[in-house]
Amino acid sequence: MSTGFLLDKVTISYGGDLAVSEVSMPIAEHRITTFIGPSGAGKTTLLRALNRLNDLVPEIRMEGQISFRGEDLYAEATDLQQLRRRIGMVFQKPNVFPKSIFDNIAYGPRLRGQHEGLDALVELCLKRAGLWNEVRNQLSQPATALSGGQQQRLIIARCLAVEPEVLLLDEPCASLDPVATHAIEELMVELARDHTLVLVTHNLQQALRVSDDVAFFEAEHVGQEVRHGHLVEYGSAAQVFESPVDERTKVYLASS
Repeated sequence: MSTGFLLDKVTISYGGDLAVSEVSMPIAEHRITTFIGPSGAGKTTLLRALNRLNDLVPEIRMEGQISFRGEDLYAEATDLQQLRRRIGMVFQKPNVFPKSIFDNIAYGPRLRGQHEGLDALVELCLKRAGLWNEVRNQLSQPATALSGGQQQRLIIARCLAVEPEVLLLDEPCASLDPVATHAIEELMVELARDHTLVLVTHNLQQALRVSDDVAFFEAEHVGQEVRHGHLVEYGSAAQVFESPVDERTKVYLASS
């Protein structure tokens, strides 16, 4: 099993307030690694650090090291545009462009200067996202007219069009109905054959269904105030769900 990401004592703070503290863990390639834990445990903050989206937030500071395939992602020479092409992000709410279905998917390739072969590329990405049969006769229609589940699969197809190596997914099914959620989960499992996926979810049943590896984060408290998140336990999904080592993991799984 090859390591894609390697996190070493990663600590992230906002304006001096800790969000997540000293996380060290590997993330294996071509697997689905899922971050679970309560709100305020730093899961999304850590996810966004994997392609430096946190850089867009004022007064944020990252200490420690995150490497991807042996490269320091926070080196001064890192090309952020190239990094975010290699490591795509899917958010909780589908952020489709106010363009046609076709133009949503062709947007990234066109930015890179590709103008030939777009028809075939759009078809391929829609097929990989399990959406082609539903929209093949509507490619010129606005993407905003699609259902929520269709929009989320369109976002994944749009990511695939720029050939990422990794997909980061932040609660991608949070606002979807069970049928759409099932479609996204099947898609995640399929994509993990060729891509590395990192998922944040509060849905433990979803984590159980799709995960290869699981990281449980806890929010450390001072009184009633959430102070910061930290990694409690990391392992295969079978190990974490069936025989967790840490008592805090056992309590969280039993109460969720």
